[in-house]
Amino acid sequence: MALPAASASAKSIFKKLLLLNSPQKFSPARFAASATAYSAIRNRGKSKIKSEPNQQQKQKAELLVKRRTRSDRELDEDVFSKHYGDDSSAHVPVMLGEVLDAFATVNLKSFVDCTLGAGGHSAAIIQAHPEMEFYVGFDVDPVAHQIALDKINHVLDKDSGHSRSHLQVHTLVKNFKSIKTALHDIDENRSPGVQGILMDLGMSSMQVNNAERGFSVLCDGPLDMRMNPQHEFSITEGGGRQGWIKTATRVFQALRIAVNDELNTLKDSINSCFDSLGPGGRLAVISFHSLEDRIVKQAFLDIINRSDDGAKQLNHSEKLDSYKEKEAWVKQIVQGKDANILTKRPVTPSESEERLNPRSRSAKLRVIEKV
Repeated sequence: MALPAASASAKSIFKKLLLLNSPQKFSPARFAASATAYSAIRNRGKSKIKSEPNQQQKQKAELLVKRRTRSDRELDEDVFSKHYGDDSSAHVPVMLGEVLDAFATVNLKSFVDCTLGAGGHSAAIIQAHPEMEFYVGFDVDPVAHQIALDKINHVLDKDSGHSRSHLQVHTLVKNFKSIKTALHDIDENRSPGVQGILMDLGMSSMQVNNAERGFSVLCDGPLDMRMNPQHEFSITEGGGRQGWIKTATRVFQALRIAVNDELNTLKDSINSCFDSLGPGGRLAVISFHSLEDRIVKQAFLDIINRSDDGAKQLNHSEKLDSYKEKEAWVKQIVQGKDANILTKRPVTPSESEERLNPRSRSAKLRVIEKV
């Protein structure tokens, strides 16, 4: 199947993730050959690891554990079962407790959710911050937009006795890359910026589980993959997945990323989001694969390196101690003139969350605060 011409970054993604010589061509036969080659490479790697002495394996395992900052916030199994039970189609907001922690000490009078999804994060944050006066939610998926709006309205109706009439709610069927323009159009006099912004870059369960949307690896359906079904670029040929070998998730990620131009959008949007923050405001980003996380990490570093002073890591300092007194989840920070990165290493889900919600296992949370 021939795909339309893609951008340079999309081509790079296809080379890395599809393991094809040409990013312009995609067919089940070529994919099968590439996947077989990839499997052989993985098996060679596994054989090499098995041949290493047990002590070396142990040291490598310990190093990986040290590099990972796993969340200490355990997920309550009873609460999880009560809300989601055995419903695999339900969209579970990933790292919800950690996101709430990231904004807990912020006077969150204004908040922007760049990726509404089913509205799980937004609903919880609105409930946790009765001081909120201004809320904006973005999602390019009109179906997700309506589901999220219904959930937010339900929360507002439920909390009507807590004087929620002062809260302005704006939900937009737009890409979050237009955050600056959108905020200006909504209220051009609003200053000096918003206090909190969240970007959850993962797929929602309602998109993955709907075969007609074409995001699922396991379900047979048209290869569409558009976040916004009105987008003109889709993958509409290929006859489903019959006859394919076991489909690799990374291939679907590559196709989805190319269709929605996600990586280019992400890099520019992080800077736009940070610029939209007011002093003391925070931007939290949840990514789900290494390409996204690398962009988030570098974008944060670029922000704190804008000034001539550069950045410096704070492990044991008065500044770090002041954070840890109020926020136990902060382990290491990187300080800049205009911003502080509160997650030198990304926070990853707790063991209990990974067990109860396997889709969270690759999630990484990074947080930056504007000074």
